[in-house]
Amino acid sequence: MKAKDNPTTIRFMMQYYCPSLTQISRLKTREVTIGQLKIGNGHPIRVQTMTTTDTLDTMATVEQTIRCIEAGAELVRITAPSKKEAENLLNIKNELRRRGYDTPIVADIHFTPNAAEIAARIVEKVRINPGNYVDKKKFELIEYSDQDYAEEIERITERFTPLVLICKEHGTAMRIGTNHGSLSDRIMSRYGDTPMGMVESAMEFLRVARANDYHNIVLSMKASNPQVMVQAYRLLIQQMQLEFNECYPLHLGVTEAGDGEDGRVKSAAGIGTLLEDGIGDTVRVSLTEDPEFEIPVCRDLVKRYTHPINIADAGNYTLGVIPSVQKLTYDPFVYKRRATAPVSNVGGTQVPIVIADFSKIEKIEPAHLTAIGYTYDAVTDKWNIGDQAADYIFTGHQLIHFELPGTLKVIVYPATWATQNSSDKYLPIFDSAGYDSETPKHPKQNFVMMDCFSDETPINDFTHLDVVANDPTVILCLSSKHKNAMPAMRRMFIALQEKQINNPVVIMIDSDWATTDEHLIHFATEAGALLLDGFGDGLCLGLTSKSYAAQTANSSKDTSGRNYNSNASIEAFINATAFTILQATRTRISKTEYISCPSCGRTLFNLQETTAKIRSVTNHLKGIKIAIMGCIVNGPGEMADADFGYVGSGPGKITLYKGKEVVKKNVDSEIAVDELIHLLKEHDAWVDPA
Repeated sequence: MKAKDNPTTIRFMMQYYCPSLTQISRLKTREVTIGQLKIGNGHPIRVQTMTTTDTLDTMATVEQTIRCIEAGAELVRITAPSKKEAENLLNIKNELRRRGYDTPIVADIHFTPNAAEIAARIVEKVRINPGNYVDKKKFELIEYSDQDYAEEIERITERFTPLVLICKEHGTAMRIGTNHGSLSDRIMSRYGDTPMGMVESAMEFLRVARANDYHNIVLSMKASNPQVMVQAYRLLIQQMQLEFNECYPLHLGVTEAGDGEDGRVKSAAGIGTLLEDGIGDTVRVSLTEDPEFEIPVCRDLVKRYTHPINIADAGNYTLGVIPSVQKLTYDPFVYKRRATAPVSNVGGTQVPIVIADFSKIEKIEPAHLTAIGYTYDAVTDKWNIGDQAADYIFTGHQLIHFELPGTLKVIVYPATWATQNSSDKYLPIFDSAGYDSETPKHPKQNFVMMDCFSDETPINDFTHLDVVANDPTVILCLSSKHKNAMPAMRRMFIALQEKQINNPVVIMIDSDWATTDEHLIHFATEAGALLLDGFGDGLCLGLTSKSYAAQTANSSKDTSGRNYNSNASIEAFINATAFTILQATRTRISKTEYISCPSCGRTLFNLQETTAKIRSVTNHLKGIKIAIMGCIVNGPGEMADADFGYVGSGPGKITLYKGKEVVKKNVDSEIAVDELIHLLKEHDAWVDPA
């Protein structure tokens, strides 16, 4: 695409961005060799991570690299911010090889072409960021004429070509890795801060490589916002197909995802959405934790597609036929929530609801509600409602024997509801089969379950939808026992749009996996993928009976690695996960959001300790986005989406930002957190904790 082409026109030249929207089928990409490792062209999805040690500390970097390799990393990235770090990569590589480790090493380059040219002669792969590599980024609005633009492209070509030729000569692979917050002033002037701008930033460099007949290239489109990240990858695939009639391998990651459950969910939502469509050849989960803790999360994501039936009870899954998609009913490159008519507090412009599944609790007591955001105060005889309080509970056949909080309602099966239909606390949930003949029905609000494409019955001709079509009382609850459950549910959403059925929809997902970590990845991937395409007016997550029993027997209800939630019950874990998914997909904000880098050898303070400290004093600030960045490389750029920023600017020194604007420079790190609080107060973003 030429710089002056209209991105909107380009977007609609190709409708699809993946091999299939109804089956999991890997996107065909070129084969790339990294040392002895091959990626793309149907090879297994590879997992990687990045060291956090000082690259000049050879032994510390070697030891951490080995820990990462033994945890399962197939590539390890090491920062090389200057020539001296690049030169020391030889010592690191030699020591690893002496100890018997031949895992490819990737040099991470940002601002220094000379360092890249040194590293390319030593390691198996170099990663460059087009927005930082020989391009200009001053966060200035500059108007570029066509001539100015062309001259900048010439300058980039001249400075980038030597690295391309060195890589070609030495058989070194390259990743052209665009980050959302690192777009150059030139790109920003023409495309703005957009996914298309990210794509064009990478394509400029890719064209130079291809002009020199160099193809050992991987690309990435990272952003801290999963919506932006997913759209950018889709657009990149589309553009490569249009321009080259082929795709290069893709490395997937949500940059600056943070830590704990938030970082895992945000990563799974973004990466999982693309993996569900067969997109991705390598993955990294960027957590503000020790790098070896990233690998299990990567492996949990990848194994869903290498061993998709490796679950607790494969017999619960089916292989019904999912009808093919003839024409997309939505734009996969631009987020827009599906238009629905509200039913009570579900659908329309209202935030997605959360339904807590209490059906497996033998006898529901008031204390159980603590798990879903409701705490009873005996002194005042009142319920306190938290920011992450579920909107409904599903109890199956069980009635509640105590007074519920005023805002909470109970969903039960029809027979049970029929005994309580005079109460305003109970609502029925029907099966779609025979819903039209069901009596009685609720006059205002009926939940209707629909299993999507789990068999080959005539229900797949969509005529069954006519029964509920635009019934002003119906809230559809979509689930699927199909092996490819997310594509099955997405196909039903498309059918609803095709038939112009605007009932709101609750996404229902059961997990049949074995561990808390696997459940988290499963929920975030399947629900996240639908929400990021604008589908869904609510979530109801649960475990199958077998998984629930296994999880009950497990004393821990927390995920591995760092946890900020202490889950006393399965219901607490699931409720917190539902709200975290909605937060990650930017569809319902219920807590503070942290954009924090995973640390590397450039980091100028203890990122993990500082992140935990900032979290502890700001985690009550609902809706505020705070970036915690280790250095100026990942500073104002990668925190482009944040409201406030805390950035390492030198040893023991911090720079504070409001958006992209520097507010306080060279703040002593010992008082920087207090200064951040003062900054929040100055901009009316602070409230005292309850």
